[in-house]
Amino acid sequence: MLIDSHCHLNYPGLVEDEAGVVARARDAGVAAMISISTRVKEWEAVIAGAERHCDVFATVGVHPHEADLHPDTDTARLVGAARHGRVVGIGETGLDYYYDKSDRARQRASFRAHIAASRDTGLPLIVHTRDAEADTADILAEEMGQGVFPMVIHCFTASRSLAEMCLALGAYISLSGIVTFKNAKDLQEVAKIIPEDRLLVETDAPFLAPVPVRGKVCEPAFVAHTAAFVAGLRGVTGEELGRTTAANTLRLFGKMRL
Repeated sequence: MLIDSHCHLNYPGLVEDEAGVVARARDAGVAAMISISTRVKEWEAVIAGAERHCDVFATVGVHPHEADLHPDTDTARLVGAARHGRVVGIGETGLDYYYDKSDRARQRASFRAHIAASRDTGLPLIVHTRDAEADTADILAEEMGQGVFPMVIHCFTASRSLAEMCLALGAYISLSGIVTFKNAKDLQEVAKIIPEDRLLVETDAPFLAPVPVRGKVCEPAFVAHTAAFVAGLRGVTGEELGRTTAANTLRLFGKMRL
């Protein structure tokens, strides 16, 4: 049993063959997929996709790249959208200082609005962070001090120190196909030390196809490759890793019903 905890089924490369993508995931042993939104105009389509398939679930959120374009997407709007029965998470949100596609202050404000929505709804926060470790750590620690909220650091590629800090705050950590890349040695070491009950796997499809399918359009079925690779790093079987990460995903995303 596997769960792809983070994919974008509405993106080009997948949306044109949605039924086929979902069917291939099922054939690969994927029991559920969480389709992540990145901008308000996607929410309706992402939720509609979840309504079409009993094993697809949705989130509502605004990616940090889009923060400048969504100044009116506040906590209340997120909370309202999250009432839909197929919405199981808030995000993705966070900070991206690598591309700086949105003003950093606006990113931080959006991040905090999403955190408040997670706290209000009890739904897990899906965190994106790139080249922004210090601010990510500071905001998460400060906000957690104001009231707890569940969260996952998705597509983790940051340092061991950030992993340890986030784990100390109760976060889950999700690994994508990047962990299978031959130049990801530091990330592979982090993958070994994530506690068994805090580990998730994902594809971030249609991006980041893992070895041995690197270079192809990624799809949820490929989470099996990432799970098998991580299992090898951790000295367990692929079946064990799949069961563990699926159970963790269902615990974190408690609104999911399979």
